[in-house]
Amino acid sequence: MKAAIVRAAGQSPVYGDFAEPTAAPGENLITVTAAALSPLAKARAAGTHYSVSGAFPAVVGVDGVGRLDDGRRVYFLLPRAPWGAMAEFAVAPVAHCAPAPDGLDDVTAAAIANPGMSSWAALKERAKLKAGETVLINGATGSAGRLAVQIAKHFGAKKVIATGRNAEALRAVGADATIVLVDDEAALEDSFKLYLADGIDVVVDYLWGKSAERLLAAAAKALPDGAPLRYVEVGAASGPAIALPGAVLRSKTIALMGSGLGSVPLDRLAADIGELLQAAATSGFTIPAKAVPLSDVERAWGEGDGARRTVFTIGAR
Repeated sequence: MKAAIVRAAGQSPVYGDFAEPTAAPGENLITVTAAALSPLAKARAAGTHYSVSGAFPAVVGVDGVGRLDDGRRVYFLLPRAPWGAMAEFAVAPVAHCAPAPDGLDDVTAAAIANPGMSSWAALKERAKLKAGETVLINGATGSAGRLAVQIAKHFGAKKVIATGRNAEALRAVGADATIVLVDDEAALEDSFKLYLADGIDVVVDYLWGKSAERLLAAAAKALPDGAPLRYVEVGAASGPAIALPGAVLRSKTIALMGSGLGSVPLDRLAADIGELLQAAATSGFTIPAKAVPLSDVERAWGEGDGARRTVFTIGAR
């Protein structure tokens, strides 16, 4: 079968031939139609993500959309290695598959699943967001962050605050309030304090790094006494580590947690994504996406994804 193949860690994938998979008991054989390029897919292909086994050669891709032998459309997550999602066929545990709704085309479903899952799981599984609460999305101008604003509102958030470096892009995300992430750390902390003084229930953080340090420092000073803050780290676009004084966690009711592969069981993640896709079909979640034939993977892999999600399309036999 045709596939996007990584021969060794650190190499870019090439388009070529790979042995077809055979489904084992408890697995689905999927004829793949669309698979999105995501930071997770890139990190696992490079062998740098904490969840990767490191066995090469392998087909790249962590999730996708396709059809079962009986014609049903499904979304699938983490196919069995070494067969990734970016190939004509993949195999995945039945529990890692969810129905793809008729109101969502293959490219849109593939594009929205991974970035949408990051906030859907963070808000539902980890923060356990309640209707009427206030949410801050730290890093809201990328595709995942913009979806997080929409998803927080879908869950009934009373107020959604979005942060980012681009003021113009922030105005377009649909948040109720915005904070520009300026380089002046004291000014940034003061901006956070203004909103924290009124109470923020949940933070979904895609950035980590300096903005997280200032946000947590501001929470220690401005969050009302006894008001709990659930802080969920889902990405580290601004850096893998922060300096966090212990006094920050002792001074206020702050629950610091992460959300990602391993913190939520895979069968629950797949079910959550199934719910997300159903909601996307009915609630109108949007994400800019561009469809690219899988045969162009060598060219498209290194291109900046920016605000548009690249989705590789695969023709069925």
